[in-house]
Amino acid sequence: MPFKRIAGRFGAALAFFMVVTALAACSGPRTVTLVPQPEPVDYVLVEKGARALYLIRDGQVVHSYRIALGRNPIGPKQQEGDGRTPEGLYYVDGRKPNSRYHLSRHISYPGPDDRARAQALGIDPGQDIMIHGLPNGISAAEAARHPEVDWTDGCIAVTNREIEEIWRLVADGTLVMIRP
Repeated sequence: MPFKRIAGRFGAALAFFMVVTALAACSGPRTVTLVPQPEPVDYVLVEKGARALYLIRDGQVVHSYRIALGRNPIGPKQQEGDGRTPEGLYYVDGRKPNSRYHLSRHISYPGPDDRARAQALGIDPGQDIMIHGLPNGISAAEAARHPEVDWTDGCIAVTNREIEEIWRLVADGTLVMIRP
């Protein structure tokens, strides 16, 4: 059936679609390459003393990163503004693509025990603890110094390339164990 007759019966757009589909079907088999999605990790282990973050799958370390911590890294976070990184069991409970840092994964601090302790002491336990990349807009020289100095307000900082990898491999709900 000539194109003009198809177009007259079905409309030009539909006729064009039918011709392209027919040509594609006649061109032989196509190879489709699927990009495998990375398998998520089982949990995240943070060793504050070693300044290291490990992604664990099936009991094996699949990735490790050098990290920077809160500016006052010794001991667990006690209250808002103390510059400490929490210690204990938490979980990843969100993604923050538009923050002051190049991607952020939110951690569930403060947990129930943290809140109870802070309430008993009459203090604010703090919040917004994240695993994040470097601050937006920093210079290459500043980025090169990471993680020589603990500089966060209590978060766990990695490079921008590393947070992109963590973003893909750590699902919401993943356990985060932070040890001294």
